[in-house]
Amino acid sequence: MDNWRKSSYSGEGDGNECVEIASSPAYTHVSVRDSKAPAGATLTFPAGTFAAFVDVLKTTTGDR
Repeated sequence: MDNWRKSSYSGEGDGNECVEIASSPAYTHVSVRDSKAPAGATLTFPAGTFAAFVDVLKTTTGDR
């Protein structure tokens, strides 16, 4: 996967401490990597599983 992108919430300064994601060409999988170490390990998830994870994050914001 080579279409890595950072969160739109990444800004200047601390914005470099973020994760990046990339989708497979057929959008069947999503990979995640640390933006500070892009040559390091990646985690890959089925697209539906990743979408469910993101949905939970969106609904539980502030519930720490």
